[in-house]
Amino acid sequence: MGDESHRVATSDDIEVSAYLEIAKELHGEAAIAEEGLRPTPERETVVVIDFGSQYSMLIARRVRECRVYCELVPHDTPWQKIASLNPKGFILSGGPASVYDPGVPLAPSYVYESRLPVLGICYGMQVLTHQLGGQVASGSKHEYGHAILHLSATDTPLFANLPPSLPVWMSHGDQIMKLPPGFRALAYTDNSPISVMGNDNNIFGLQFHPEVVHTPHGKMILQNFLYEICGCKGNWTPSNFIAESIDRIKQQVGEGKVICALSGGVDSAVVATLIHRAINDQLTCIFVNNGLLRREESERVLNTFQRNLHMNVVYVDASERFLEQLRGVVDPEEKRHRIGEEFIRVFEEEASKLGKVDLLAQGTLYPDVIESTAAQTKVSAKIKTHHNVGGLPARMSLTLIEPLRNLFKDEVREVGLALGLPEDMIWRQPFPGPGLAIRIIGEVTKQRLEILRAADWIVMNEIKKAKLYRQLWQSFAVLTDVKSVGVMGDYRTYGYLVAIRAVTSEDAMTADWAHLPYDLLTRISNRIVNEVPGVNRVVYDITSKPPATIEWE
Repeated sequence: MGDESHRVATSDDIEVSAYLEIAKELHGEAAIAEEGLRPTPERETVVVIDFGSQYSMLIARRVRECRVYCELVPHDTPWQKIASLNPKGFILSGGPASVYDPGVPLAPSYVYESRLPVLGICYGMQVLTHQLGGQVASGSKHEYGHAILHLSATDTPLFANLPPSLPVWMSHGDQIMKLPPGFRALAYTDNSPISVMGNDNNIFGLQFHPEVVHTPHGKMILQNFLYEICGCKGNWTPSNFIAESIDRIKQQVGEGKVICALSGGVDSAVVATLIHRAINDQLTCIFVNNGLLRREESERVLNTFQRNLHMNVVYVDASERFLEQLRGVVDPEEKRHRIGEEFIRVFEEEASKLGKVDLLAQGTLYPDVIESTAAQTKVSAKIKTHHNVGGLPARMSLTLIEPLRNLFKDEVREVGLALGLPEDMIWRQPFPGPGLAIRIIGEVTKQRLEILRAADWIVMNEIKKAKLYRQLWQSFAVLTDVKSVGVMGDYRTYGYLVAIRAVTSEDAMTADWAHLPYDLLTRISNRIVNEVPGVNRVVYDITSKPPATIEWE
C-alpha cells in the first residue's frame, strides 16, 4: 500500500469567471483557441509525475517555493509534452496503489531513458524499486505518522547540511524488501530498514513525505535534490514571470481587443493588471454588481481599478435583475445556476456594446488545471471539472487568455505585489462568485442581504482589529433560516440565528476551524445582537473540511 487513497475536496472559492461554465448549458461548447503561457525553452522545469496521492499538489507547491518551476502531470503523459517543458529532473509522487498488484500505474519509460535525476516519494520509491529490479512487499508493520530517520550514508548531496537523525512523516504499508541492482540504502527508521535509497545515476527514493510540514527538514531535502542534483538555479521569480508574461501577452493579443470580468478578487485583479501592463487600452474590464456583494465592495473595486490603476472599467449595476432571478429560490444549486445564467446574459450584453472583441481573459489557476486533468485520469478520485476550464459562450467565439494558469494562489499574490497592487486587495480573503447568496440559507431578499451585510461587516471589523485577517483563509458570517426566541430589554424577541465561520488553510483543499480567542468571539457576538436588527443569537461553526465544506451552501 502506498500513501493516502483519495484526494480531498478542493476550494469552494469561485472567482467571477466561474459563471462562464453555465454557458455550456446555454450555448454549448465554445470556439476557443486556448493558449496558456507555456514555459520557455530557457526555463528550468522539474516534472512531478502524479500517481494519485493527496499530497501530489503539495509536492508541486514545495518545489515552486524553492523558486524552481514545475508541472504536475498524470503518469501517462506522453513524452512530446514532457520534452516541451525542458525538464531538469523528475519527482514521482506517492499514491494509493501497491506496485505488485496488476494494472497499477508505473513510471513511463522516458523517466529512465532520459537519464535525468529522479526522486521517488513513498509509492514513487516503490515504483522505482519495482521497475528497476528490486522487490516490494507488504510490510509486517504499517508505518503512519511520525518516525525518526537515521542517515546511514552522509556522502550524498541529497543529505547536504542535514543532521544525522531527523523527524519525518511516514504513510505506507508496503516496504522495500530488496534493493534494485546498483542501489544502496542511505537511511533507515526503526520500522523501515530501507527508508532512503540511491544510486550513482542520481536516482533516489524516499519512503517518507518531505513535502508535508510534519517533516521539518523536508524542504532542505527537496532543495538539495533541485539545486545540488538537478542543477537548478532557482530563477522562478515573480519579476521573471511578469517579464515573460508581458512578452507572451503582447504576442498573443497583437492588435486585438481583450475583455476581462472583474470580481474584485486577487485572481481577476492580477490578470487584469498583468494584461493592462502589456496592452494598455486594448483591455476593457467589465465589473458586474450582482447585488450580492459585501458592504462597500463595489466602491472599493471601482476606486482601485479606475482611479489607482487607471484601467478602462465598465460598471454595470444589475442588482435588481439578479434579485428577481433569485425570488423564491431556496435550493443552493438552483441559486448558483440562476446567478450564473444571469451573469452570462449581462456580460454578453455589455461585451456586445464594445464592438469587435478578440480575447477573453480568465483567472484560471494551476490547481484548476490540475483538478480538471485529475478528473480525466484513473489514479485520482474525481473532484470536479473545474469551473474556470472551458465552458464559454459559443457565439462569442473568443480566444481564451489565461496568464495565471501555471500559478498557485500564493504565487499569484507574489506577482500581484510585484505589480504594485494594494495589499488589501492582494490579501483579500476568497469570496465566492455567487456572493452572499450562498451565505444566506433559504430565499435571498433585500432585507436578508442587509442583515447579512451588517453582520459580516462586524465580523471583518473585529477580525482585522485583532490582527488575525491574514492568518485566516476565510472568515465570514452566515445568515441561517433558523429563528429562535430571545429577550432584549425585557421584551420577547423572535430573531434570526447568525453563524460565524473562520478557517485556516493553505489552499482550501482541507481546512481547520480557527481557534479564535473567546474574548474576540464575545465581542463579535455582542456587537451583532446589539447592532444588527432582526438577529438575537450567534453561533460559531467548529467543523473542519472535510467533512464540511468551507461555505455553507
